[in-house]
Amino acid sequence: MKDKFRVGVIRVLTSDDQDFVDMHGRIIEEHFPGLECISKCIPDQPEGIHSHELERIAVPKIVETAKSFEDVDMIIVSCADDPGVAEIREAIPGIPVTGGGETTAALATKYGQKIAILGIVDYAPKAYLRMIPDKLIAVVKPDGVDSTLDLMTPEGRANCLKKARELKEMGAEVIALGCTGLTTIGIAKEIEDEVHIPVIDPVLAEGVFAYFESVRK
Repeated sequence: MKDKFRVGVIRVLTSDDQDFVDMHGRIIEEHFPGLECISKCIPDQPEGIHSHELERIAVPKIVETAKSFEDVDMIIVSCADDPGVAEIREAIPGIPVTGGGETTAALATKYGQKIAILGIVDYAPKAYLRMIPDKLIAVVKPDGVDSTLDLMTPEGRANCLKKARELKEMGAEVIALGCTGLTTIGIAKEIEDEVHIPVIDPVLAEGVFAYFESVRK
């Protein structure tokens, strides 16, 4: 029997709760049973990454965390801005590396030509600017949401749905979730039911690409 394809998943929000750290990897495993995820979080980043400055601080930690994995077939940085992805590729050549930004951007183009990003910052993740700048019609964040922690409140959830409705009214054909914290609160299907257009979940997008790598191996 073929061994499972082992994926190192890096969470960029620090937590002492391993069950929370494992959440994105567990979602990937549930949808793609041939994958086995080993999850770690970076240290001293209690609010995750919600600014360019926090990303600058986090990247060296992300690279060191990537180097700490043993016997993995692939590494995923489970963050929609792909922090450290390029640096890991340079530091650990020969192993597939991806993140929640480039995977989500790639899948979003399958569902529409007018793509809106709903996240926790008011700027587009790097992958979108590199891959599909001509298809972006809006980048928004819910009112009162300034970090992934704010998504985990009833107000944060309600304001996500409100912004999604606004994006639909602006002409969006597909909504790309610009923060993996939106996966953590499990809101993608709820948004789809609310606005009736496709919503791309970044953690599931990561899983799709990991599965493809497992087939190629």
